[in-house]
Amino acid sequence: MHDTSTGSTAKPSRRSVLAAGAGITAALTVGTDAVADEAFGPARLRALIARMTVEEKVGQLFVSRVHGHSATAPDQADVDANVRDFGVGTAAEVIAKYRLGGVIYFVWAHNTRDPRQIADLSNGLQRASLGLPRGLPLLISTDQEHGIVCRIGGPATLFPGAMAIGAGGSRTDARTLGRIAGRELRAMGVRQDYSPVADVNVNPANPVIGVRSFGADPAAVSRLAAAEVAGYQHSGVAATAKHFPGHGDTEVDSHYGFPTITHTREQWEALDAPPFRAAIEAGIDSIMTAHILVPALDDSGDPATLSRPILTGILREQLGYDGVVVTDALDMAGVRQKYGDDRVPVLALKAGVDQLLNPPRLDVAWNAVLKAVQDGELTEERLDESILRVLRLKARLGLLTEPYVSPSGVGRAVGTEAHLASADRIAERTTTLLVNEGGLLPLSPGSHGRVLVLGADPASPSGTTGPPTRVLAAALTGLGFTATALSTGTAPSAAVIDSAVAAAAEADAVVVGTYNVTATSTQKTLVERLLATGRPVVAVAVRNPYDVSRLPGVRAYLATYSWTDVELRAAARVIAGAVAPRGTLPVPVQRADDPAQVLYPIGHGLTY
Repeated sequence: MHDTSTGSTAKPSRRSVLAAGAGITAALTVGTDAVADEAFGPARLRALIARMTVEEKVGQLFVSRVHGHSATAPDQADVDANVRDFGVGTAAEVIAKYRLGGVIYFVWAHNTRDPRQIADLSNGLQRASLGLPRGLPLLISTDQEHGIVCRIGGPATLFPGAMAIGAGGSRTDARTLGRIAGRELRAMGVRQDYSPVADVNVNPANPVIGVRSFGADPAAVSRLAAAEVAGYQHSGVAATAKHFPGHGDTEVDSHYGFPTITHTREQWEALDAPPFRAAIEAGIDSIMTAHILVPALDDSGDPATLSRPILTGILREQLGYDGVVVTDALDMAGVRQKYGDDRVPVLALKAGVDQLLNPPRLDVAWNAVLKAVQDGELTEERLDESILRVLRLKARLGLLTEPYVSPSGVGRAVGTEAHLASADRIAERTTTLLVNEGGLLPLSPGSHGRVLVLGADPASPSGTTGPPTRVLAAALTGLGFTATALSTGTAPSAAVIDSAVAAAAEADAVVVGTYNVTATSTQKTLVERLLATGRPVVAVAVRNPYDVSRLPGVRAYLATYSWTDVELRAAARVIAGAVAPRGTLPVPVQRADDPAQVLYPIGHGLTY
């Protein structure tokens, strides 16, 4: 067979799928095309495991990046990247060399150009894995949280992120998001999504979670996380609650440092644990660990990812979870600061992990696990426990009988008009009006026909949308205004501010997007200068809603919780009065000059 990324459009039959997987057919007798996934019970899965070599078992525990848009014919730059990282040129060769159990897709690895290409890549990777002796289907994953973390962009349907969903407060919307997003991911061959974020964000200074969380109320986060899990898994995609035991109260980004959570055990039980309990009760397929230190749960100084008291003692034994446990990425500083890259994967497995995600050097990690088995530090039985959980998940997802996707199915499922309309309606229910002094909003084309849209233009998380000022200006123009976009960035210079103020003098109203405004941010200077022009100024916080506390003079302030197109279009409709704002704050906003005082509490939100 040849890689579908080179042009094949035919979907392999179930017979051809099983024929390609020599390991499956050698271990099991499959007689008809009507094989149900239930046929792969524990005994048959253990039979598969028993036929595997130790090297194959080690490989099944790893989920790695691969470079390129094609399994067998990547661009030269991706060939070079694969050679640098893995010693071979193509993704198919990486799978063959390490007998991987899974692959994770990234934008920067050039895996996600467009939905049809993604489906072709998924088929090519599956073919590469199934074509090996005792070959098994891959579990292909990605981080498609929506909002500010999205690996697959348009024309796939992009939804508001978690904090926006928290502002809407609707379990139905959360479940709809999971159902539609899951259906689209499945059509592209992605069967494990590292979402939802189950962290309760109680720290406004949290640099890594923030708007990726549903909010600061554990009960609300629990309800919405469980609903999203149900939506994803109803669509045949494994949801992943993250980051256990809870990453919501940190001021350090675990990508670059080693955060500490100082909650007591009682505080953890009341604040951090409830969403994970709810996800487990909802039947969550996988849970991702956090590279954080929680002394109240384990005083050894080890990150949770490497902590047996946390992963086995609490997650497995206390919470009763027997699904797949996947590490957060092993190339992050939070898990690498105490131990070397050769010890981290071994210690993670000893702690109770099942999947080892994206080690920085796969060869070092793979060989370290193999050596640990050969030396007796890890037993084959321990590996078998994790492989059984992963195979059980693959069977439940249907991968053991239907690992391929139909190229024609991509168009029927991904980015449909109905899906896009659902995303727009959900976004309208999340946009939050925080301030509206004197009834400045809604603006009208008759009174405010010429609108200057300026502010921060952060890059699209998926690389396929934005920039935000142009999206917002285009949406306002479509609603009857004459809107002009001007990007001023997150740290506008004095010259940029002068230019913006001059442009504002020619407008009837100004809409300014703010992005994580701090006490010393020149965004404050920009907004203050715009207010001094006397023109009506509407501010839109395009990430953290806390910006409003730094800009007390603004008469109208909206929060969108992200700068993705769907949220900005909804904000435009609110600004124009085409829809009424309906969102309410899922987190409290404290006073900038006195953080002990709440400026706007959870549940605050205006309408008209």
